[in-house]
Amino acid sequence: MAQESYADLVAAEDVLLFVNAAVTATGQREFRSAAGEQRLSLAFLHEYVRVNYRRVYAAVLALDINDHNAALIVRHLLESAGEASPEEKRTEGRLIAARLAVLPPQRVYRLLRALRTAKVNNRRTRAIFRDWLAARPDPAFDAVKYRGGLKSAARHAHLPYGGGELGDFLFRPGRRPRYEHPLLDAHRRAHYEQGALYELPFTVAEGFAARHGVPREVFLERIAPRTTRLERLRIQARAGAAPAELAAMPLTRLAGYVLSLGLDERARRRAELTGALRASALRAAGPHAGTWGRVSAVLDDSYSCAGSGEKRRRPLAVALACHFLLAALAGAGAYRGRWTSGGRDALLVRPFGATPLGSCLLDALDDSPERLVIVSDGWDNAPPGLAGEVLRVWRTRLDPDRRTRVVHVNPVYDADGFDVRRLAPSVPTAGIRDAEDLPALVEMAEFAEGRTGLAELYTYLDRRTALFTQDSR
Repeated sequence: MAQESYADLVAAEDVLLFVNAAVTATGQREFRSAAGEQRLSLAFLHEYVRVNYRRVYAAVLALDINDHNAALIVRHLLESAGEASPEEKRTEGRLIAARLAVLPPQRVYRLLRALRTAKVNNRRTRAIFRDWLAARPDPAFDAVKYRGGLKSAARHAHLPYGGGELGDFLFRPGRRPRYEHPLLDAHRRAHYEQGALYELPFTVAEGFAARHGVPREVFLERIAPRTTRLERLRIQARAGAAPAELAAMPLTRLAGYVLSLGLDERARRRAELTGALRASALRAAGPHAGTWGRVSAVLDDSYSCAGSGEKRRRPLAVALACHFLLAALAGAGAYRGRWTSGGRDALLVRPFGATPLGSCLLDALDDSPERLVIVSDGWDNAPPGLAGEVLRVWRTRLDPDRRTRVVHVNPVYDADGFDVRRLAPSVPTAGIRDAEDLPALVEMAEFAEGRTGLAELYTYLDRRTALFTQDSR
């Protein structure tokens, strides 16, 4: 019996380790690891979990993982379809369809090209992608914006695009003097008519504008009605302009925008930025707002939170977003956040100094909170190991009954450890990508405390799978 319990514990730890990686790792350079190390580490984890826990590997698609790992899971499931039973294939098919429906189209087209290169072209794969393409709202839009991807998909999935004007547009350009679909015809006219480019999607029109020598400011002004919200945010960020409707931005993205501003500008716009962060945090908290009781947080703003060139200030943006989200979850007057730098002004945080997590934890536990949330990359170094010792003594000597619920969320994947870095074995650690996922991640982290077994973890994953596939219908 003890042997079975130990095997269950190892399996649960393996699963949670993979979930943490799937949430945080993107194969990009981090502060302490190179992109190549990240990719090698991820490749091993995907292979290990797919071979040993295929059911769980597929079920992870129903969790709040990042798009990079979702696409990898779909690819590996389809490449290894021969290893799955008929029942597993049915469940995997539903999960893959549901995840493809929420992935950005460019990622799906990129995935299709990867499958074509790997010569994965069985009937099941073709059916899954035919269904996805059939559900796209406007094939002509995809033909214009994702032309190469759609051409590759049409060949790979054996789509009936041989005839009609869509087939001519994709495979026989120049054959028709005009198209009935206005978007296809606008693309034809944009080759020689400047006015037509403003009828096209932004990324396509951008190339035509450069070809015609249209001044950038003129182009951006005239194309504005055709841009999406994210495109407008990117344009404004490049131009150094303030995005409109700050409070409508996703919380972590908004925190990243705030950190991109200089300290003087943040101070000058304090009321505007603080109000937007609070409004976005309240929206992210949703039905959980005001339900977490007394909450204390230890928030890492040490130098390593500067991130990397590919993830600039990302760990600090997650910490800042969590600060405002936890305030919303705790309710009025029930939250206190402590930054490792000792700073008291969240709006003016910057990556600086060492990481004295241990002393900050002592202060936070002195508040006697109902929940303690630690947001850090886990590199406790002032002095090294103090945080782990504080948490060990707290759990074993001072709070063995677990009156205070402690959880560590880590936004940085540790390629060497195949996981996010942990502070203490007695404290559950979850990888976090966006602060908005915090309530769900705290629930998931409880499985790491050893109070629930593998059966409960499978039940949780089955419930998330059912909800995810049902919501996607």
